[in-house]
Amino acid sequence: MKSTHLLWKDRNWPALRYDSAKVASALARARRAQGALEGKLTTIGFDERQSLAAEAWTQEAMSTSAIEGEQLDLLAVRSSVARRLSGAKVKGPAAPRHVDGLLDIMDDAVANAMQTLTHKRLCAWQAALFPTGYSGMRPILVGGYRKHPMQIVSGPAGREVVHYEAPPAGRVTAEMKALLDWFNRGEEADRFVQAAVAHLWFETIHPFEDGNGRVGRVLVDLALARDSGEVGRLMRISQRLLETRDEYYEQLESAQHGTCDVTAWVAWFVEQVGVACEEAVQVVDASLAKARFWATHRDKPVNERQRKVLNVLLDAGPGGFEGGLSTRKHESLTSASRATSSRDLLELEEAGLLKRVGAGRSTRYYINLPGW
Repeated sequence: MKSTHLLWKDRNWPALRYDSAKVASALARARRAQGALEGKLTTIGFDERQSLAAEAWTQEAMSTSAIEGEQLDLLAVRSSVARRLSGAKVKGPAAPRHVDGLLDIMDDAVANAMQTLTHKRLCAWQAALFPTGYSGMRPILVGGYRKHPMQIVSGPAGREVVHYEAPPAGRVTAEMKALLDWFNRGEEADRFVQAAVAHLWFETIHPFEDGNGRVGRVLVDLALARDSGEVGRLMRISQRLLETRDEYYEQLESAQHGTCDVTAWVAWFVEQVGVACEEAVQVVDASLAKARFWATHRDKPVNERQRKVLNVLLDAGPGGFEGGLSTRKHESLTSASRATSSRDLLELEEAGLLKRVGAGRSTRYYINLPGW
């Protein structure tokens, strides 16, 4: 059994621990998936990697907010990310200040991953999420640890269910010091495991009045970036946690109420990192297939409407465009007339860019790629 040296003296809790042998299988799978991802990335150029990083960063911002029940404007997030990566002005709606703050801290975690994690840095992260000092209509303490008790509750007013009660406010600074000292010493040999323990530890302390979930997942980003550098941007761990949100919360709650043996949590979290890497490999494969497709058909005349619908199909990936492309869907995507849409699709079929399935009203078109 391997200890992570976590101790709440006021609760007389022993150090959190996990059985490394029981985590080994999930860790091996995650490392294989990480290796496959890094290998795939060596086959694509800088521009393609930047494009993948931009979309991954965008989806991570959308996902970590969605976990908390907030839906962001995709176009605003995407344009703000593009500006950060390109350093140039990009057309698109401006992101609200709190969204820019979220992107700022996500960037800081990856770009400055090797810098020491301090109380000041964490507090700056939390403050960036609430530039007005309000969470919705409620004023909150920003840029500092909470001064009041903290409970994790759900349910309607008067019938709340208390899922967890965090350590007393008077213990928060000491507990955060223990966490930061452990994290910065790098005692845990494997960064994936470190990310799992750090996230659980942080969420258990729940040091802020609000924003703990988002800051805690940025802490995961930092741990993964220390392990994988910029490749960590492509892993989309928040997107994976959103996909498994109910289980994510159940696993956290179970670990917080358990016997201090967090083997199940560590194994589950590392498994999610592995799945996130596998999903990232699929994204890279789709990008490579898209590049090969356009290289193969670079000499074929394609109008602007046709290029748009082809890119929509390619971006959806294998089987991603549910139900295939119909004339009606082409109309919706391009605002073209029925006759123009029908002609565009027939031309693309004749040129070998699309393949047709069915007939009459059931006619559907798919990208002409094996397995798509």
